[in-house]
Amino acid sequence: GSGEVGFISSVSEPFCGECSRLRLAADGHVYTCLFASAGTDIKDVMRSGASDEDLIATIKTLWSKRDDRYSELRGAVPLAFPRVEMSYIGG
Repeated sequence: GSGEVGFISSVSEPFCGECSRLRLAADGHVYTCLFASAGTDIKDVMRSGASDEDLIATIKTLWSKRDDRYSELRGAVPLAFPRVEMSYIGG
């Protein structure tokens, strides 16, 4: 069959402002950026019997506070970010 190949060019063509992807790692941490050095643990919220609405509210709050701009800032100033393997957060 036919297939399709695509590239995520986040370094040469930053799209941070339009990014709408949240990554949930197997350990219950949510990452708002593929290049994030730390995530937010929402495992306790999920295990506490929170309703779908409560979980949605938690995620909306996390998303509204995001300031990830790795690809946009990468060329501006030399920054050192701790490394998190992309395969760990779904990249």
